[in-house]
Amino acid sequence: MSVSGTGRLAGRNAVVTGAGRGIGAAIAFELAERGASVAVTDVDLEAAEAVLGTIVERGGTGVALRCDVSDKESVSTAASEAQAAIGQLSIWVSNAGVSTMACFEDITIDEWQHMFDVNTTGVFLCGQEAARRFGGGGVIVNVASMAGKQGRVPFLAHYVASKFAVVGLTQAMAYELGPRGIRVNAVCPGYVSTSMQQRELEWEAALRSTGTEAVRALMIGDTPLGRLEVPEDVASVVGFLCDDESRFVTGEAVAVNGGAYMD
Repeated sequence: MSVSGTGRLAGRNAVVTGAGRGIGAAIAFELAERGASVAVTDVDLEAAEAVLGTIVERGGTGVALRCDVSDKESVSTAASEAQAAIGQLSIWVSNAGVSTMACFEDITIDEWQHMFDVNTTGVFLCGQEAARRFGGGGVIVNVASMAGKQGRVPFLAHYVASKFAVVGLTQAMAYELGPRGIRVNAVCPGYVSTSMQQRELEWEAALRSTGTEAVRALMIGDTPLGRLEVPEDVASVVGFLCDDESRFVTGEAVAVNGGAYMD
């Protein structure tokens, strides 16, 4: 894949959070391929720099920045630095997220709070920052989860709650920001093959007293398209939502899960 700088998003500047690996990295690559200049942000700056390096190798442009989405000052600083480096922002993808697994009654208050600090408050803080900085309209995409549409997910009650909140927040943002020309949508991935999922496989296997391959088989069996999702499956939909192709789409939580959950 190469980046020409003349794609459908040419001349637009984007921020992607949690872009050092997994879904976030794939989104950064997708937006760069479509011509956007991308601020690759992550709490792990070295990971962000590695992703930016690949974008530059492919002919794209951008900047790598550290950003802790749970910290208001960190979000504000990253946004300022991004705008100074690549220009007026018009796309923001709030992807950063965390997970842990435990039986409902064993979830600690610290785990609950951390989940909401990153997965929900992070989306809120980033959405505010984007809305304040966008000039003549823009696009915000929040990465939620199919766990944000159903509670039928084992050992993830705190994660489910945090992602349901993201879906609701997306709708509220879309309603309020629409008159200003800002579209806000969410994507809801399913079983995505990432380092986060690998950890979850191990956790769930331990909680079920089985092996990781058995859990992986359960996930595939739950997906009508018959395979695990890859980050690029999510990234291509995010690219569409950031593009003018989706110019009349807002307030949606788009399922990207191979049919694992249908609504």
